[in-house]
Amino acid sequence: PFIVNAVFQKYGIENANGRIYPEHILKREVEKYQAMIRDKSAIGELNHPSESVIDLSRIAMNIIELHWEGQTLVGQLEILVSEAFRKYGIICCQADNAAHLLLRGIKIGVSSRGLGTVTQKMGVLYVADDYEIVCWDIVSCPSTPGAYISFNSNELQQYIESDASSKNKPQLFEKLDKFNDWLND
Repeated sequence: PFIVNAVFQKYGIENANGRIYPEHILKREVEKYQAMIRDKSAIGELNHPSESVIDLSRIAMNIIELHWEGQTLVGQLEILVSEAFRKYGIICCQADNAAHLLLRGIKIGVSSRGLGTVTQKMGVLYVADDYEIVCWDIVSCPSTPGAYISFNSNELQQYIESDASSKNKPQLFEKLDKFNDWLND
């Protein structure tokens, strides 16, 4: 198996799309997603398509393990390479292309694909309670800061947001939420 490590997602941190995933929503969805991992159906594509349905002809990976390290969701995924790539280096599917990029040292990452709405609070977009994770896909530019794939899990440590480090930072977004709740009372 072609197994690699990855940073998948972070809660409480604004991503490149200007969204923040609240802790309780992201943890709830990851807990539900664990059943897909157990069923070996936690598959994702190479690149984000515009639709929410996973296209089996574009499958590139299967997530085999997810766990939390502080605010950061990390784990392992298997790049589903073909026998032609494994034996002869021939690229004949999306997974082969992803494996080839990684073997050449190209930095690629993962990005979640989900359904739901966002709410705006004090100019910040929060993923709402109706959010559902569809999958994670392999992408060239992940929206979650530091959501990269690596052969070595130690290389990913620099991208992990620990609970301890977040406690030392000003809790601006929590304060904004409390202020917004106070305004709406």
